[in-house]
Amino acid sequence: MPVLGITGGIATGKTTFTRALLRRLPAEVFDADRVARTLLESDVATRQAVANAFGADIYPAAGPADRDRLREMIFADPANRTRLNKILHPSVRARWLALGETARRNGGWLLIDIPLLYETQAEVHLDRVIVVGCSPQTQRRRLLTDRAMPLEMAERIIAAQLDLSTKIQRADHVIWNDSSPACLEAQADLLTQWLTRHYG
Repeated sequence: MPVLGITGGIATGKTTFTRALLRRLPAEVFDADRVARTLLESDVATRQAVANAFGADIYPAAGPADRDRLREMIFADPANRTRLNKILHPSVRARWLALGETARRNGGWLLIDIPLLYETQAEVHLDRVIVVGCSPQTQRRRLLTDRAMPLEMAERIIAAQLDLSTKIQRADHVIWNDSSPACLEAQADLLTQWLTRHYG
């Protein structure tokens, strides 16, 4: 069975689409963002490395990371973003690579929701890559309205990611999430049919 990578841009709907596939496939899912957050909050070595790189006060009163401040820092300076990625990505990748080996050995399905898939050259370890996209207008509306993100921060995050059109050109499958939930569900049906024909 395949190890499938699901990616896209911020607010294009990759996590929503992953959930749609999970309702149709007997799959495990690995959420790279969630694992990164867990490392930031709970992993002693990660916390120490982040505090060393960005200052001990990034963890106020030894509690959870000040994620708003950290986000400001990493999207204000590409060097900071690179520094954080070097701390987080090796640990995140080691976890999903191990899951992928287990899935292939046991004949299971594995979905990996990973925003920086192409940026970290993860595609070489995957059987298929699914890119979930939408129009720039929809992407910005979701960030500004649904997530109440300031426009400047939204633009910084979009600019920091690999251009969505480049991801689409490199994808094995493209899901266009610019319409209704029903349309997204219909695309999940079509992709599930294709995958089960080829791997089922």
